[in-house]
Amino acid sequence: MKKVTLLGITASALLFMSGTIYLDSLFNYANQTVPNYINKDNTNSNPVTDEGATLGRVLFYDKELSANGNIACASCHKQEFAFSDTAVQSIGLTGGLTGRHSMRLVNARFADEDNFFWDERATSLEDQTTKPIQDHVEMGFSGTNGDPDIDSLIRKLETIDYYDPLFTVAFGDAIITENRMQQALAQFIRSIQSFDSRYDQGRAQVNNDAMDFPNFTASENAGKRLFILPPPAGGAGCVGCHRPPEFDIDPATGNNGITGQAGSQGGTDYTNTRAPSLRDIVNPSGDLNGPLMHTGEITTLEELIDHYNAVPQDPNNTTLDNRLAGPGGNLNLTNQEKADLVAFLGTLTGSDIYTNEIWSDPFDENGNLTVEASTGIAESFAEKVQLFPNPASDFVQVTGITEVTDFNLFSVSGQLVQSGILYPSERIAVNHLQEGVYLISLTQNGEKPLTIRFVKSR
Repeated sequence: MKKVTLLGITASALLFMSGTIYLDSLFNYANQTVPNYINKDNTNSNPVTDEGATLGRVLFYDKELSANGNIACASCHKQEFAFSDTAVQSIGLTGGLTGRHSMRLVNARFADEDNFFWDERATSLEDQTTKPIQDHVEMGFSGTNGDPDIDSLIRKLETIDYYDPLFTVAFGDAIITENRMQQALAQFIRSIQSFDSRYDQGRAQVNNDAMDFPNFTASENAGKRLFILPPPAGGAGCVGCHRPPEFDIDPATGNNGITGQAGSQGGTDYTNTRAPSLRDIVNPSGDLNGPLMHTGEITTLEELIDHYNAVPQDPNNTTLDNRLAGPGGNLNLTNQEKADLVAFLGTLTGSDIYTNEIWSDPFDENGNLTVEASTGIAESFAEKVQLFPNPASDFVQVTGITEVTDFNLFSVSGQLVQSGILYPSERIAVNHLQEGVYLISLTQNGEKPLTIRFVKSR
């Protein structure tokens, strides 16, 4: 059983290191910054809260949610791959393989489509979250084939001490139900957002997507035009199904002509009409965050463009999207146009999603989790202090301090990067730091340290 302590004691200098959750100092999930040009939202009646998403984060990473304690949701949806997997099929409970490739979970909230899974069999994100848990191959609480059922999982979670305070802060009492698990997991997944891409930097400087972005290369702007314009106007018409600025899938799409099954399963499968956002299809280095499509058969962006340039016209595929049928499925793109589309897709990648601790594993390296009731921070000091800008590229300034304050600057892994004395209204230069997440620990007059997280951007 994982270790837990519920204490009201002094926090260490690093308040948000993996392995500890402070109930009075939760990460900001509910009020993250969303660009004003983003309008789609499928949250419905389950708004994201700091408390609910924190519980969801623990559930998402907790291997106790599998029947043998070896698999978590995060085993198939990995932060370093934009919450996807580099394997074609992810490994399940006892070595079995998932039926389809694990879909990226980027910006799941910012879409009109509120059915989930590739075949849309879940009617909401909430409905989706516990289906892998109740799958015989994936996490093993199916109630069939000799498996325990979901009620067995609930009884198991009731014996794990850290869930008592986490469910209490999220829902007002410690009662665990499948519905509450679904709400919390959905809140955490909806909190996973990526709006720090070069596309977003350019979109913020213009009035609409049709305009050239000043931060784009000629090839990237050409690719954007191809993406947006319909084939009769010389474009590729990608916008018909993958709609900017969210780049979510049109809920009315049919399948895209890829009708096989993943791995060596063989046969055909015409039911897959769902797709994730195109954001973070590649990582900041330009490598795919795992193979594409439900089959995982597309392994490069060039292959992706080639598929849509000449979509297979199978007479047995009666659910092919009509925008890809006949002439629409044969674009006759030049090699330069293909390269331009690839260049544009690369602009949709951010950096924060891969390293931000709010979406990281809360358990320590030994699988333990500590829940503490209080950080022990002096409220008068903590309430006055703020840090801006955040994210920051050149400097950060701490407001609310009226006297000399000691500071320590740590990387998110806990390495001391810089230390010194901070005077009122003084700025801290951060232009020398690499991109990523950092923590500034402030100490004043011997009071307990206050730690503030910030993101170093370009």
